Amino acid sequence: MRDFTIYNTLSRKKEKFETIHPQMVGIYVCGPTVYGDAHLGHARPAVTYDVLVRLFRHLGYKVRYVRNITDVGHLESDADEGDDKILKKAKLEQLEPMEIVQRYTNRFHECMRLLNTLPPDIEPRASGHIIEQIALVKTILDNGFAYESRGSVYFDVEKYNKKFKYGVLSGRQLEDLQSNSRSLDGQDDKRSPYDFALWKKASPEHIMRWPSPWGEGFPGWHLECSAMSAKYLGEEFDIHGGGMDLLFPHHECELAQNTASRGVGGVRYWMHNNMITINGQKMGKSLGNFITLEELFEGKHQMLSQPFSPMTVRFFILQAHYRSTLDFSNEALVASERGLKKLIQALKDVVKLPVVTETSELGVDSLIEKIYDSLCDDLNTPVAISHIFDAVKIVNQVKEKQLVLSQSEKEGLVYIFNILLTEILGLKDDKVERSDIEILDEVIKLLLDIRSEAKRKGDFTTSDKIRNNLKALGIEIRDTKEGTEWSY
Repeated sequence: MRDFTIYNTLSRKKEKFETIHPQMVGIYVCGPTVYGDAHLGHARPAVTYDVLVRLFRHLGYKVRYVRNITDVGHLESDADEGDDKILKKAKLEQLEPMEIVQRYTNRFHECMRLLNTLPPDIEPRASGHIIEQIALVKTILDNGFAYESRGSVYFDVEKYNKKFKYGVLSGRQLEDLQSNSRSLDGQDDKRSPYDFALWKKASPEHIMRWPSPWGEGFPGWHLECSAMSAKYLGEEFDIHGGGMDLLFPHHECELAQNTASRGVGGVRYWMHNNMITINGQKMGKSLGNFITLEELFEGKHQMLSQPFSPMTVRFFILQAHYRSTLDFSNEALVASERGLKKLIQALKDVVKLPVVTETSELGVDSLIEKIYDSLCDDLNTPVAISHIFDAVKIVNQVKEKQLVLSQSEKEGLVYIFNILLTEILGLKDDKVERSDIEILDEVIKLLLDIRSEAKRKGDFTTSDKIRNNLKALGIEIRDTKEGTEWSY
């Protein structure tokens, strides 16, 4: 089995990967908070950890890949203030919170399918693990690293810091946090502003609430990953992944919870992908550069000149190392589309290449080793892709009869494109699939037009029949003031 080196955020250096449980590599990745459509920022971790899982399985490891869904407890502020993000969306759209969760989870899954990411082996939801989270709070309380305050329970960061040191993952010092924290007023439940919620008391109007030893409430955002990773991967496991934006406070608090409850951090390798910027700016709705994946795939955004296929987006992401900043622009996607076309054309051409009986020395075996070396060097996909383009040159030169190819080297080229490109990097020709989806979209829109016309004429029997039949096929219909919305 090949050696794999991984950059560990905790040690801040590359380390040789060694699994805790030889029979299974445990990988836990923080999934989305499902209160809106999947966007470009969701695509990068999804693609990054998909390639990681694909590579480990290809190398012969058995993998248990767990990616959570946050459907409760994620407040608007990292300081445990404001509304729960899902609850706020539910109030805005006048829907049940779990209706919001299901709608956007379905949309997220569809985007992940289009990006050709493998589904996780387990996809737990925070709301389905309230018992485990309450038990974890009790343990942290019993160990003396938390306190109850007016029906809420908070993690005592200062007390924890005296024994274990808070901030080892993000590199932040508690002293700096203290100097930058706001002063507490008399109404605050916390002893210190940098303490974080393990359990929050629910206000009378709060819909998402559960009984607990401290009264009705809901878990803090950081708690869910500690509870669910331990349940499905054990109290010590191999890799915890997520975006760089989760490093602090989410993962820092998670590490503190693990240590306070178990005595150990529980994660051998912390892995973080860097952020996506847009024309050099951080992506954000307030800046007008926030792009959903649906907008990308359909070309419906002012920054886009055309629709871009999911494989173009996937290829764009893989052209940068996961730990480097990736700057998005329309021009970068256009260039990615051109590059991907060359790869897909070579994928089609390679099986048709003629061979000669004599031996040829084109260095295909060496290319295969270079691609493996790059992928096993902290998942260096851009370097691996550059070597695959070297294989594209060979394919084109043989196709133009500038080189001759032996049977063994042809088999090596087929391996590069069918295994390393398609199975590990997950890049494929999506033209046929995308065409089918576009046709299906038009059919659905046609049915919805017929339904709207039937409703206008008062023919509710036909209208309801179309809605119910589409629902039975897994297509959700919702009438809004702006018109009819639908999703898979």
